[in-house]
Amino acid sequence: MEEKETTTETPTEETTETPIEEKNKKRNLWFYPLGTVGRDMIYVLFTNFVYLYVLYTRQLDAGQLAAITGIMVAARVFDAINDPIMGNIIERTRSKFGKFKPWLVIGLISTCLVVYVTFNTSLQGWPFIWLFGVVYFLYSITYTMNDIAYWGMIPALSKDNNSRNQFTSRATLFAGIGNVAASVAIPLFTTGAYALGGNAQTAYGRIALIICILAPAFSLFTIFGVKENRDDMAKPGTKVSLKKIVKTIGGNKQLLVMCVCFLLQEIGNNIAVGGVGANYIYFEFGYEGGLYSTFTTVGMAVTALLMIFYPMISRKINRKPLLKIMMVVAVIGYAIQFCSGLFMPTGDNLKFWVFTIGFMLANFGQYGLYLVMMISIINTVEYNELTFGTRDEGIITSMRPFLTKLATSLVVVITTVTYIVCRVTDYTNEIQDLEQKANEGLITADEKASLIDNVISSVGHTQSVGLLIALTLIPCAFMLVSWFIYHKMYKLDEDEYKRICDELEARKAGEKVE
Repeated sequence: MEEKETTTETPTEETTETPIEEKNKKRNLWFYPLGTVGRDMIYVLFTNFVYLYVLYTRQLDAGQLAAITGIMVAARVFDAINDPIMGNIIERTRSKFGKFKPWLVIGLISTCLVVYVTFNTSLQGWPFIWLFGVVYFLYSITYTMNDIAYWGMIPALSKDNNSRNQFTSRATLFAGIGNVAASVAIPLFTTGAYALGGNAQTAYGRIALIICILAPAFSLFTIFGVKENRDDMAKPGTKVSLKKIVKTIGGNKQLLVMCVCFLLQEIGNNIAVGGVGANYIYFEFGYEGGLYSTFTTVGMAVTALLMIFYPMISRKINRKPLLKIMMVVAVIGYAIQFCSGLFMPTGDNLKFWVFTIGFMLANFGQYGLYLVMMISIINTVEYNELTFGTRDEGIITSMRPFLTKLATSLVVVITTVTYIVCRVTDYTNEIQDLEQKANEGLITADEKASLIDNVISSVGHTQSVGLLIALTLIPCAFMLVSWFIYHKMYKLDEDEYKRICDELEARKAGEKVE
């Protein structure tokens, strides 16, 4: 069914929940999203800052930089392939604690151990590269256990479309809280005047310990507080097989469309926080973690409004028109960033704030796309049930983290190419040497800061422009292609989704009569 091209259409939503489901929903709307705050702090630390941690705490030659990049790309591709397999394993799990919660616990505890080791080692050179390869692959396995189980719970919390919007937007809101908290605290307390212990190596180790304590604490809300639907637990679990995974993903045409759209959107959305944004801020405005914290705080905080009000907005505006609005907002934000970065003087305070406001608008639009596409992926569960007779929630919902990780692997490639072209390691190696001297007590914190300022002042205009292009034009291009494909090929609009749900209910009613 074709999407109506108007923002005045009011989607029809009917609540199909029983009184018991409604009672559980009120409880779950708090305990489910609270569980992701600490998880996302770990995710931000390892995904967004591990590359920066390596750059500013280790001397890297060309071979070692290539090895680090290869490890990150290979591990994330492996991780992406592992996601649907893990989703199928969860679907098959049968325990008195349900199919999701055992993997929440196992995954998070093992992830915390891996992350702590990663950021608390004094190894340098190739011994560190070997350790990094081991822990990076282990993280790919352990975090997947937890992540697939967490997001896979949403279809089991409610079958009502509006309720899913609420769970998704609120979980994304609380994930954003953890994301912002980590994005602010990590650079603030690892870089510049407020670095814990006076140097980056010590600071990252202490931050990792704190986050690895907070993550399990927050997860207790979900583990002990959430009541999910376990009706399907009475049925034998489906056999884990590659054939099953391929059939589910390959046969669901609307899911395939969403896979392409979400992958492209996530590539564009992650470039800024994958390291390019931090290095641009440091090179353009100074090596001070507080600047990058301010940049990310302002840029991400506004998305909280969208996450809070998304359920209400989704009842007033259909997804495709809403997606177009968000796309336009993001394009305006990228234009502001690019123009301010290109034409305003380096290091200017006004330039920093104009550039940050541009990031805020771009991030607001990108997160709008992210929310719509998350819901669009989840809604293919019912399409799958109508087409094949099985919901396959674990496999379908595993596509979101699968695509996110595949996207971040491609972001690593884009980031590394940007670093090579812009000669970023020429400057980060000098800064790392000064950080190491401060760690060994050979220079004071004030001397370190002064010498790093001299390094930053030697960064050329060409290098800054190269980072600016990677930070603005490339993400914008990925986003526009993603929006175009969604607009032309995704058919499960609000009316079509309701029709599918009604037909499924009619089938079930007919089976009961028989």
